[in-house]
Amino acid sequence: MVLVLCIGDIHIPHRATDIPAKFRELLKPGKIHQILCTGNLCSKSMLEFLRGICSDVKVVQGDFDDFESPEQLVVDVAGFKVGLCHGHQVVPWGDKEALAILQRQMGADVLITGHTHEFKAAHYEELLQINPGSATGAYSTFTDNVQPSFVLMDLDGSKATIYVYQLVDGEVKVEKIDHTKAATPAAATA
Repeated sequence: MVLVLCIGDIHIPHRATDIPAKFRELLKPGKIHQILCTGNLCSKSMLEFLRGICSDVKVVQGDFDDFESPEQLVVDVAGFKVGLCHGHQVVPWGDKEALAILQRQMGADVLITGHTHEFKAAHYEELLQINPGSATGAYSTFTDNVQPSFVLMDLDGSKATIYVYQLVDGEVKVEKIDHTKAATPAAATA
């Protein structure tokens, strides 16, 4: 079992002043094994905040970051190939078919993207696409009502349990989503 924090579109100090206190209470060192960040931290101080939670932080370049990161990454985590990309490069933004093209190019079982600031999880072509939303609820051109959110993924072999944390009316709401990785053609014939 590997616990992975998926977070992004924080936009501090440009569009938000801080991560909500109720989220900060949950994001403590010692529980999370890896952090996958979709970018738009905007400042190195937010990168250091994430490193204070977990030393294993992977970040991709957002369109507002003031430091350099790769455009995309693929990481192997507990039996899953996880693709990471901010998402502003994929047009139309947030479109699951356009994201599926990127996901196939990356060879990813799970694709984590951001940019729209809205949490979304979709099963598409037996693969999983996740947008953790904006951890701060930063302003977005996609919606007037951005709910602050992040995702914890519990990955174990072929099973992924996704926990979605959203701040709704000042309270943290948690939703659980289960996903089983599709068998590879070689594994299916064995």
